Amino acid sequence: MLTRRRVSAPAVRPPACLAVLWVAAVLMAPAWAGTEVDSIAAPPGVRPGDAANGRAIVVDRQRALCLLCHSGPFPEAGQQGSLAPSLAGAGQRWNAGQLRLRITDGRRLKPDSIMPSYGVIDPAPQVARRYRGQAILSPQQIEDVVAFLSTLRD
Repeated sequence: MLTRRRVSAPAVRPPACLAVLWVAAVLMAPAWAGTEVDSIAAPPGVRPGDAANGRAIVVDRQRALCLLCHSGPFPEAGQQGSLAPSLAGAGQRWNAGQLRLRITDGRRLKPDSIMPSYGVIDPAPQVARRYRGQAILSPQQIEDVVAFLSTLRD
């Protein structure tokens, strides 16, 4: 006959637990988390962005889908979105680091944003199987888009 016996967890002092959690949080957090930083630097090893490639990514309805929500100075693109700010003048409103953060992980600035975090790997189960484990855009593609948006000054 099996008998049940209650097993209690070993007693751990709260200060030790808190210290371990704090160290883990500090080691795992990005360097700029919890600060008022609204921009990020280009990742190491990424070439300076190519504005022509960036423009092609922005207007491509298969890669980034920017024009689903945004509009801008893109006469060749028929329908353009109206859910998000126009991209016209983006280079005047934000510097390269600010644009990079908004594209890479805009939810750092606005957690309830509907804009995808193009440089973050989304572990959500609704991501199609073939796209799991990868970001929407590579760091180089993000640099290209940043270079292009930086040229939009009007």
